[in-house]
Amino acid sequence: MRAQTTLFFSLACFSFSAFSVARAESGLASYYGYAKAGKGELTCAHRTRPFGSVLKVSYSGRTIQCRVNDRGPFIRGRIVDLSVPAARALGMMSAGVVRVSVE
Repeated sequence: MRAQTTLFFSLACFSFSAFSVARAESGLASYYGYAKAGKGELTCAHRTRPFGSVLKVSYSGRTIQCRVNDRGPFIRGRIVDLSVPAARALGMMSAGVVRVSVE
């Protein structure tokens, strides 16, 4: 009986975590200079979010929405790479690497 209860509880916890819709993160963001999308599109690279999903990225009071179209960044501590148009819209071009929140 105890094993069944433990198994049920474990499965319930896994199902809640597996189907979580919004996962907020905070960490470092950078931008990449090569164009993977059409001109002027706000796109980004993320390690785990599905291709085509739209992320809200916030920095210094500004928030943009960008579409995931690539994998990365592969540098420790960074959570998202933004396209040049997305970095411009966020106001981070001169800084290069900034702390952002991602939803």
